[in-house]
Amino acid sequence: MFARIRLYLEMIRFSHTIFALPFALQAAVLAWQSVPFSWWQLLGILLCMITARSAAMAFNRIVDRQIDARNPRTAGRHLPAGKLSLGGVVAFTVASCLGFVASTLLFWPNRWPLYLSVPVLAWLLGYSYAKRFTVLAHFWLGLALALAPLAAWIAIRGLTDLAVPAVLGAVVLFWVAGFDILYACQDAEFDRAARLHSVPAWLGVPAALRLAAGLHLLMLLLLVLLYFVAQPLLGTVYLVGVGLVGGLLVYEHLLVSPNDLTRVNQAFFQVNAVISIGLLALVIVQVAVR
Repeated sequence: MFARIRLYLEMIRFSHTIFALPFALQAAVLAWQSVPFSWWQLLGILLCMITARSAAMAFNRIVDRQIDARNPRTAGRHLPAGKLSLGGVVAFTVASCLGFVASTLLFWPNRWPLYLSVPVLAWLLGYSYAKRFTVLAHFWLGLALALAPLAAWIAIRGLTDLAVPAVLGAVVLFWVAGFDILYACQDAEFDRAARLHSVPAWLGVPAALRLAAGLHLLMLLLLVLLYFVAQPLLGTVYLVGVGLVGGLLVYEHLLVSPNDLTRVNQAFFQVNAVISIGLLALVIVQVAVR
């Protein structure tokens, strides 16, 4: 049983939950500065994040199973390799979707999480088809993860004072779009041959890397904007952290080049994990010492 669970966790890359979850928690920490902290709300955020992401990743594996089988880089994934059955993954996806909707009830009597649960799921699942018809698929994914801080804020405070989560969501949008373009450089030739839409397949790897760097610069500018929008909650500690994030982003882009993509996974996972968790830690420290 534990081996089976491990296969499902590997399939959805459960460890990658650390990309969006810390931003949802950042929004929650800021929202709780105006309303009382609730353990039920914290549990709801954790369960919603885990189930929504699990549903989206499992659905993506279902939709892309034939494409993954043709791509040497992804042919070893669980469905193409036969490690998991299609029926089992479909059942896992349905259970994750139902779990996500059920988890929104933890925020009751705030009805907005329940009302918005199905549209949010539709957007998350819809991403799996985006690469088939638009080069903006990277931004679709970015917006999918950007919903995390916005949804967490709405779950706690409803539709009030949305400037802070909106800016934080924009940070996530451009951050994710940038590193997804960087990650997609590995498949530029395959995407072009398979007639899949991606920025590297469209513009070429050198131009795609420059665009990813530009998006990450925009992310940094939005982090600075958040400092002003979230006043008086954020201060010097936060600004120092933004400077450190800038250094990490520079390091991330130095790891890859058009002629050497061997360290894409290191740039994709390790650096971005430090950025997301580090920003959450900085926000917690900042509100604690202000």
